[in-house]
Amino acid sequence: MRLSEPYTTACETVDATVNVFVRLYTDTSHVGLGCAAPDALVTGETPEDVLSALEQIAAPAVESLDPTRPAVVYERLRQVLGWRPSTLAALDIAGLDLFGKVCGQPAWKLLGGARESIPASMTIGILDEKQTVEQARRWVGQGFTFLKLKGGLDAEGDAVRARKVREVVGRGVRLALDANGGYTPEQGKNFLANSADVGLEFLEQPTPKQHPDWLGELQRQGPLPIMADESLSTSEQALELAGRSLVRLFNVKLMKVGGIRPALAIDAIGEAAGIGVMIGCIDESSLSIAAGLHFALARPNVRYADLDAHFALIEDPAAGAVVCRNGVLFPGPEPGLGVVLD
Repeated sequence: MRLSEPYTTACETVDATVNVFVRLYTDTSHVGLGCAAPDALVTGETPEDVLSALEQIAAPAVESLDPTRPAVVYERLRQVLGWRPSTLAALDIAGLDLFGKVCGQPAWKLLGGARESIPASMTIGILDEKQTVEQARRWVGQGFTFLKLKGGLDAEGDAVRARKVREVVGRGVRLALDANGGYTPEQGKNFLANSADVGLEFLEQPTPKQHPDWLGELQRQGPLPIMADESLSTSEQALELAGRSLVRLFNVKLMKVGGIRPALAIDAIGEAAGIGVMIGCIDESSLSIAAGLHFALARPNVRYADLDAHFALIEDPAAGAVVCRNGVLFPGPEPGLGVVLD
């Protein structure tokens, strides 16, 4: 799927994405729908890897398993697939969709039912000051009240762009910056000092994932919450980050952590440690975005929903799976994920 508006981060420029769609068939009329968004940088998988794993490993493993016992199904898949996070996520999402259909309930209620809607974060890629401000105006004009700027290539310039956006959108719009691991500790400190009065919600993954200690070094600089993203893919990493008080926020992406079940575990660790969660995404179809939304609505510890990748996709087979009104995301009323594939 091509993107209507390519975007740039500290890691790459993206103009298209490849997703793999999955159907889980049963001996009834119920069919579970899932989606993998493999990404070499994030999940370590290619679309070819996912297809091969689904056809040669996963399909024989799930045959004859009971879909109303999702823990059994997931553990079996984890045993045979190893660490293939987006492949596991696609199957886990399809299993959740199927379980909801069997129960006759939307997934967000089965997972906890904490809220019925949540504001969406809209991400603005790395652009010059003028273009950044123009995009900010545009999204706020469409009702969005939470903007996230991409940065990481120029700490001083990132602070200037954040300040310019704040001047334009006012204090009623929440604002954050994601450096995608692009800063050194000194550059991170520089950004924090230069943006101290901007009123940011958080600074996401300022330093490289190989150095979790650097996140803690920046967290100790002041009250602005530091969020772990690239540094957080497993429950073990969540335990380390929480146990050492290195960050105050987790970015949980279903594709990155391996699906709904591990996301629940990471959220529980965060909740016990007083660490809030943002449900994020990579370049995903509305189908897996819907799964992220259902998770965000279900869990009380989720504070943010950075679920905007589907807005830019051209010819998304699951378009319409997520409803957005004035910058707020709503699920469909149907059982499961409420997704229909074109």
